[in-house]
Amino acid sequence: MVRYAHTYGVQVLVTLNTLLHQDEYPEAVALAHALYKIGVDALIIQDLHLLDFPLPPIRLHASTQCDNRTPEQVARLRDMGFRRAVLARELSIPEIRAIHEAVPDIELEAFVHGALCVSYSGRCYISEVLAGRSANRGACAQFCRMAYDVLDESMNEVLDADGRPIHQRYVLSLQDLDRSAHLRELIDAGVTTFKIEGRLKDADYVTNVVAYYREKLQAFSIQHSAISYTFTPNPEKTFHRGATDYFLHGRTRPMANWDTPKSTGEYIGQVIEARGNTLRVQLEKGITLHNGDGLTIGSEGFSVNGVDGNLVKINKLLEGRYTDIPLYRNNDIEFTKNLKSERKIPVDIVFRETETGFSIRIGDNERSFDYNKEPARNADKALDTIRTQLAKLGDTPYLARDIRIESAPYFIPISTLNEWRRLTII
Repeated sequence: MVRYAHTYGVQVLVTLNTLLHQDEYPEAVALAHALYKIGVDALIIQDLHLLDFPLPPIRLHASTQCDNRTPEQVARLRDMGFRRAVLARELSIPEIRAIHEAVPDIELEAFVHGALCVSYSGRCYISEVLAGRSANRGACAQFCRMAYDVLDESMNEVLDADGRPIHQRYVLSLQDLDRSAHLRELIDAGVTTFKIEGRLKDADYVTNVVAYYREKLQAFSIQHSAISYTFTPNPEKTFHRGATDYFLHGRTRPMANWDTPKSTGEYIGQVIEARGNTLRVQLEKGITLHNGDGLTIGSEGFSVNGVDGNLVKINKLLEGRYTDIPLYRNNDIEFTKNLKSERKIPVDIVFRETETGFSIRIGDNERSFDYNKEPARNADKALDTIRTQLAKLGDTPYLARDIRIESAPYFIPISTLNEWRRLTII
């Protein structure tokens, strides 16, 4: 995997960011050396006691689990040898800027998208206290995604803004982070790396959300390779609990989704009436439903079994009657079917004549080939054949950007040119 990523100029950072028991340090150190040996670019760690052991000369990044909220903490980490600090999610733009100005010689990484923890990063102990499962050991029981009653000191139910008792509501379940509208501010504040939370997310989520942020970065002329998509990136189309920029510009509301901890997806219209397994809906303009689409009403989830005008058959019998409530789609079958992307590395190709034959350079790869030269009868056709065959990079990671021929026109069979191109890339 490291070799594959490095072909595209992509770094591989490995999370070793769990707190360790005393008998686990030798194994963790051995793992660090093994990762360094295969070419991993950096380790992301939380347990600072690891630094007391003989680690390999590998870049160290301080995990967000280190609770990196202050200039003092980040300066301390820099002095301990860390090259990058992954900032706590709870920081505002002024707080990030203050850290960068106080400690300009360390890279700052900030979360821009994904799930949020209800507590400060690395400082949530509810799972450990209630279930003996430590979030700092990668075993969080996710109590923040459960339903609760909210009671006052006299054990009476507390009412919400609409006068309803807060009974079995998901009051700790935060919406997902989305800072896509504020990337320029983050860059100006000193952030060097954007982090997309992806724990337990599938390939569709990664393809869609990374493509979405890559398009945003193109507006700042930040692009390192050629990407082509078969879809229009939209973060609401894959796992999505709603969106908040959290504390980036001070406390903003609402941060939590009290109705459900699950993926709500995109808003697509209103349920006019729902009975049994049939919905009567009014969809937003441009929305088309397909069999198999996943829909949600509050915490209820179901899929489409058939559509007839504004009547939608679903695979679930709904208890009670629903009227005039929002309808969301959290699985768009047609969108998912077309989720494909291709990444290519633009390279320059040089075909050059040598004393004993020819040489080819494709990007950083170069090979020489001995060959008995035979002048071409049709010079233009010979040069065009060379150019055409060298540009056929097919399933390789490369895309021909510029082809330069520094040779007189010779007749070279197409099969020979193809073989030379293949050998040069290997």
